[in-house]
Amino acid sequence: MARITYVELPASAFSASKAFYATAFEMALTDFGPSYSCTMTGVTDLGLQGDTGSATAAPLPVILVDDLEATLASVTAAGGDITKPIFTFPGGRRFHFRDPSGNELAAWVQTAE
Repeated sequence: MARITYVELPASAFSASKAFYATAFEMALTDFGPSYSCTMTGVTDLGLQGDTGSATAAPLPVILVDDLEATLASVTAAGGDITKPIFTFPGGRRFHFRDPSGNELAAWVQTAE
């Protein structure tokens, strides 16, 4: 069953954002490179994207799916607009899309490391 597992926030003030969430909410953040950090609770996690070239303009809900290629086909068939084709990142693969209202989301599958 698909479910939202991440909400990724654009973080132009990356270091300050990391410090804010750690201090205000006692969130433990794990770094994945110099411009990405996230919680890893396994429930619904928060990601901070500090790379302004990769960050979306608004929060990005990320939906965990079982089959990424099948989901890409379903999203396309349902009228979604693919904004980033499938790509690999540490721990998984994903693609971004816009729904009919223009909201950008992502679908992802976890991969073994």
